[in-house]
Amino acid sequence: MGIKALGYVVIETAKPAEWDAFLADVVGTMRVESGKEGVALYRIDDRPFRFRIETGAKEHFRAAAYEVGDAGELAEARAKVAAAGRPIEDGTAEEAQERGVAAFFRTSDPAGNGLEFFHGDTRDDVAFVSPAGVSGFVTGDMGMGHAVFAAPNFAECHEFYRTLGFHDTDIPRFHFSDAADDPGMGFAFMHADNGRHHSVALGEMPMPPSGCVHLMLEMKAQADVGKCHDRMRQAKVPESASIGRHVNDQTFGFYMQSPGGFDFEIGADPLVIDPASWEPTAHLVPSEWGHVWAWQKALEEQEQKKQEEGA
Repeated sequence: MGIKALGYVVIETAKPAEWDAFLADVVGTMRVESGKEGVALYRIDDRPFRFRIETGAKEHFRAAAYEVGDAGELAEARAKVAAAGRPIEDGTAEEAQERGVAAFFRTSDPAGNGLEFFHGDTRDDVAFVSPAGVSGFVTGDMGMGHAVFAAPNFAECHEFYRTLGFHDTDIPRFHFSDAADDPGMGFAFMHADNGRHHSVALGEMPMPPSGCVHLMLEMKAQADVGKCHDRMRQAKVPESASIGRHVNDQTFGFYMQSPGGFDFEIGADPLVIDPASWEPTAHLVPSEWGHVWAWQKALEEQEQKKQEEGA
């Protein structure tokens, strides 16, 4: 079996109005009538939805949903998840219909990150129209983008995703300081059976309360990315990292904080790989240029303040 792509995500929130403004007015996704109280749907292409926002008691990323080829492959994925000792909850026929899939099950990886696996995806002929004027998002066979999760038990989680059919793209160890005793932080960027550089990634870090590190959406043009950055500033959405370009997947983009506490990466013009022949790499730094993170800015400001007070 193999993993086709990231299909959709499920997010719980006690702030549905904030998510609506963020997704529609800042990111530029299209609102969809869900027909169910407490559920809001948003689309970015010809799939009925990519974001399922469920009103609840807390801010939590419930699941990234990955597609497999057919019912047999879904059963195979289910068996592998069970063999790894992870909990499984089969979706009902009604829940599958709401998701626009033939069948699915819920589970989590060994760190507790929420996942769904499904087959029998749905498309329609409803035209995507962005309320913010985004020219379009790049999806198709490459899926909606990628999800990044924390994995304090890094080796165990990495092996779990490999067993399920994800493949290594880039396996670096990043060092965020010049200290000799800095152990660095392991990362695993893993691709599905498509050209997107990674459909899931793992970082060797503590679990965040939000249940996710970040989601990535790819826009069709750098101009769309720049305009989204403007909308972020105008809406006073916190910027997590300035505009820059990554080394490994070559994506041009920036990061901002979602109402759920995890980040959104908005990018364009990434590297497209050949999944059948790709040889894993191990880059030494995450960014070719730019991507100054909020925590870096805070440290710089603290250092400047110390210098001014000591002057």
